[in-house]
Amino acid sequence: MRRYDTAERDVSYDSPVRYILHVIRRESKSRELVPFARKRSFQKANGVADIPALKAHVDEVRTKLSRGFEAFKVNTGKVHPNDNGVRHTSAKRSHAKRATGKDPLTDDLDGDLWQGGVSVGTPLSAFTVDFDTGSSDFFLPGPDCTENCEGHKVFETGQSSTAVDQQETFEIEFADGSTVAGEIFQDTVNLAGLTATNQAVVAATQYSDGFAIANSPPDGLLGLAFESIANTGSSPVFQTLVTQGQTTDPVFGVTLLDDGGELFLGGTDTTAFTGSLAFADLIVTDPPAFWEITASGVSVGNRRVVTRAQDAIVDTGTTLLIVDPNSATEIFRAIPGSKNAAREIGEGFFTVPCNEVPSNVAFTVAGKAFTLSADTLNFGQLEEGSRDCVAGIMGADEGFWILGDVFLRNLYTAGFSYSLRVHRIRLR
Repeated sequence: MRRYDTAERDVSYDSPVRYILHVIRRESKSRELVPFARKRSFQKANGVADIPALKAHVDEVRTKLSRGFEAFKVNTGKVHPNDNGVRHTSAKRSHAKRATGKDPLTDDLDGDLWQGGVSVGTPLSAFTVDFDTGSSDFFLPGPDCTENCEGHKVFETGQSSTAVDQQETFEIEFADGSTVAGEIFQDTVNLAGLTATNQAVVAATQYSDGFAIANSPPDGLLGLAFESIANTGSSPVFQTLVTQGQTTDPVFGVTLLDDGGELFLGGTDTTAFTGSLAFADLIVTDPPAFWEITASGVSVGNRRVVTRAQDAIVDTGTTLLIVDPNSATEIFRAIPGSKNAAREIGEGFFTVPCNEVPSNVAFTVAGKAFTLSADTLNFGQLEEGSRDCVAGIMGADEGFWILGDVFLRNLYTAGFSYSLRVHRIRLR
């Protein structure tokens, strides 16, 4: 693993490779954007946490990242530095003009996973997808899908004049043992007015239980990480847009707000933030894989409770903020009234008092402390009538942290860069 030093502010695209996280505080403003919608709620209508759904989501996050590590090994012949060798799943693949764009993102229910629009084929056909910075594949229900695709819009490959069957099959397994399987096509993809040609799209013949319409309203999933973890072995959509010269800058931005959000392509949406900027190194592998940075500590109020620097993956597809077990223990030890909920929920979970959810927990990135709001930290009552609420920070021994929506909903993530010379994330 290599780390590249950051530079202050303007970074030349002709300079040596640098991987930067750009961090600034966010302020909500009205904008014309491709909206995000929240996809799933982990809090029931009565205010009680949906614990089975939350635990299943954590399992799927582990499975997804495990697939990424396996794909990295298959695609590069190398072991990712954070790969602990534990496999929660499997994946199979076999042979058988310059612009910016804005895409609104909707938050489906209560700010957990995020969806927006994309169009595929000739003529273009519109779909909704989850946008996931923690994976790299793009799949939709295909015409031959027979399992869990009912209610989703189908990618009719035979009706697109630009769809080309690659004679390859695709299969990924999820934590519950169900799979997404299908055939790999190349086709035209339009995202926020920017067009990618010959883009890999999986036409699914089978969806996992988690993608059934009752569990996942969007039609499919579109990954925004790097090619090295793509199970198709192909360039992700935005990387293709950059390679084909469709963007002014090789940057996309994500905003996750309580009332929705945005995906901004080809630059930084300067209307979405105010204030000074800070930069942090992106931890990189060769080739790049995940959007991975260093979190340098955690404080509760004026007390710094975690001082060890930790690798952390920035992931819009993860709801919780996941840290190592020791750090989780230290964080909650500093929160009055918090409890270890391993017995009631499962290993790594904690509760906080419902009437006193803390609003002074801050994670430090790039030398700046970013405070989590009480709303994003509270996942609902442990059970109806309980005075204890499930906390949005959990401990898990993954070997790295995962900065999910509990962290990102307090920021503006302004620039994930696919430049061949400069990769950076900007947060506000």
